[in-house]
Amino acid sequence: MTPEPSRRHLLALAATTGALATLPTYTATAAPDRPDSLPDEGSSDTLWWQAPADEHSMIEQGLPVGNGRLGALASNDPGRELLLVSDATMWTGGRNDTLDADGQFPYGRADFGSFTLLARLTVDLPGHDLSAVHGYRRTLDLARGVVTTSYVRSGVTYRREIFASHPDDVIVLHFTQGGGGRYTGSVTLEGTHGEGQAAVSFGAAFPNGLRYGAAVKAYGSGGRVTVNGSRIDFSGCRDLTVLVSGGTNYTPDARTDYRDPALDPEKLARAKVRDAAAHQADVLLRTHVADHRALFGRLDLSLGTSTAEQRARDTWERLKARARDGVPDPELEATYLQFGRYLMIAGSRDSLPLGLQGLWLDGNDPDWMGDYHTDINIQMNYWMADRAGLARSFEALTDYCLAQLPSWTDLTRRLFNDPRNRYRNSTGKNAGWTVAISTNPNGGGGWWWHPAGNAWLCNSLWEHYEFTGSRTHLERIYPLLKGACEFWEARLLTTTLPGTSREVLVADSDWSPEHGPLDAKGITYAQELVWALFGNYCVAAAELKRDGGFADTVAGLRKRLYLPQVSPKTGWLEEWMSPDNLGETTHRHLSPLVGLFPGDRIRPGSSPSDLVAGATALLTARGTESFGWANAWRALCWARLKNAQNAYQLVVNNLRPSSDGSNGTAFNLFDIYEVDKGRGIFQIDANLGTPAAMIEMLLYSRPGHIELLPALPDAWAASGSVTGVGARGGFVVDLRWRDGKPSEARIHSVGGRTTTVEFGGTSRTVTLRPGASVTLKDFTR
Repeated sequence: MTPEPSRRHLLALAATTGALATLPTYTATAAPDRPDSLPDEGSSDTLWWQAPADEHSMIEQGLPVGNGRLGALASNDPGRELLLVSDATMWTGGRNDTLDADGQFPYGRADFGSFTLLARLTVDLPGHDLSAVHGYRRTLDLARGVVTTSYVRSGVTYRREIFASHPDDVIVLHFTQGGGGRYTGSVTLEGTHGEGQAAVSFGAAFPNGLRYGAAVKAYGSGGRVTVNGSRIDFSGCRDLTVLVSGGTNYTPDARTDYRDPALDPEKLARAKVRDAAAHQADVLLRTHVADHRALFGRLDLSLGTSTAEQRARDTWERLKARARDGVPDPELEATYLQFGRYLMIAGSRDSLPLGLQGLWLDGNDPDWMGDYHTDINIQMNYWMADRAGLARSFEALTDYCLAQLPSWTDLTRRLFNDPRNRYRNSTGKNAGWTVAISTNPNGGGGWWWHPAGNAWLCNSLWEHYEFTGSRTHLERIYPLLKGACEFWEARLLTTTLPGTSREVLVADSDWSPEHGPLDAKGITYAQELVWALFGNYCVAAAELKRDGGFADTVAGLRKRLYLPQVSPKTGWLEEWMSPDNLGETTHRHLSPLVGLFPGDRIRPGSSPSDLVAGATALLTARGTESFGWANAWRALCWARLKNAQNAYQLVVNNLRPSSDGSNGTAFNLFDIYEVDKGRGIFQIDANLGTPAAMIEMLLYSRPGHIELLPALPDAWAASGSVTGVGARGGFVVDLRWRDGKPSEARIHSVGGRTTTVEFGGTSRTVTLRPGASVTLKDFTR
């Protein structure tokens, strides 16, 4: 009997065929035709390779799938498909609410904890070894969210599709063939923490009380599928479907110590694969594709046309050719941006936010525990979301901060002014909340305290409000903003500027991440972030009509804040409230430039020219060779300075193929961070930050102002288009250009009412009601 799709699956099927208006009553029929043909290898939404991943190099070669919570790296080996399965909440460690003798939070796998793998899934197909097949090809269709493998064996074309369904909360492996072939082999599910192999499911718990589990189910047609000890055997199947799911009993609630004692993850995983198995694989696929496209399709991009020779190369050869020949490959560059969007959709929905490695692991010992670094990395992970039409993915960061706030507040109250903490408030006062440089999902901190981390997190949450105009979001984040302001009201010091009688407020002793003295007062990094925080809070309080008296106090503090100046000795924007450079000239962090990006205090054309020149000089001194995430931040700053060629060069630098662990892009497009000579690791922030820079090169916005093509490089100037770019102030922009100039711009209001649209010194005022649009042309006047 043919399984009957649920109404959710029918809605998804209708959405993919344009039939939502006439939803039919379901009757059992034969399986529908395959929804899509093989993707076009030349498409800017498709990546393709002519070799599978090496099982021992999965982080550089495995292809990622994910539904925002549950993810996997797939090897796509024809004879032995391997999936390394992860769940965003699969964390060891705990609250970690003590300080070491030197005032640091313990920072190791036993105390702080680590992000770890959930399971390994293998599908063995004897006789399908790579040496026994030809015509091998694997693709990652970014627009559909599907990994496909195809090859020919004994005259028969075999094909498999792998995807992670958000609606069904399972990972699906679907094996088919072109006629006359059969599948015989076995499926094995095993844990990665000593649980061993499991026939259909397993469950266990960490010492921290986190329970976890996973389950697998397989079914096929024309053959037999049986459970045999600790594996599932199949024989003579015309097609085969394998489903895997799993998770933990983590819950984002500090009151229950981030655990749901009533949840049985193993039982839930078995229910999910059972429910999904009630539907044909094609129905699961259509449901997934409709859900994925609803997000992915919100932004479309063309940066120009690549040559036929470039399009004929597989993804890895294109990367190597781009680096070797120095010839722009605009479709490859557009694909890199869309790959970042794919990772955002796959890694950030309805669960924890993206940490250092996102959702993907190749083992249980990621560097820095795969944590949430609050001095750039977690913020960079979300710079792209609103700009690239993925506002929904941003909510994972909001949810995380709100869930952690009770723990962060408790830690700050109890430990921040501990005499062992080198960054304690010399005022003796303490209030509100802040964070450590590293945070985990269990309310804990790791490494040093990071006083300005609260301001940067709040400013990121505030920027989401600027894009969306969502009052609901503003109400949710208001306690975070207020608590951070309370912390800084207690922390700021009054000092007199040398040679004057002027009193200003400065941040207490701190470290400009992550170099220089550990006890500097008034560091530019903190001054800029707090100045922005105070301004954002005052607007929020006025908008929500709350805490008027406190808002007046904060506004008064803001007026007294010291704002960084240009050093008369170096000509750079000062980093340490000193004319001397006290750190590394080419350091990876751009901490003193947070007022340029992501902030807006330093702006060409409106800020004093010496301030802009000082920021430019400092950015120039930092150089254009660094880690991927550092290059992405540099590119964003150069885009803000309207220097298209420097911004573009940094994008190109990140596209260089990684060799022997060097900085650059891996075989599977993951960004590699060189830790030591010959050893590199995956860090996702560059994969997300570089696309943010590319969008910023095409459009700059702040509330009330949109600038078109502020940093368009020559490589993209001939012609191009982008649709669905988010603009602060509550707008979405569709843009076309030719010969370096906009030919058409469509401004759509998603809540915004008035903004100016500028290009080349010409500006127009646009006034719209929410939901309305206007198309602008002729920007030569």
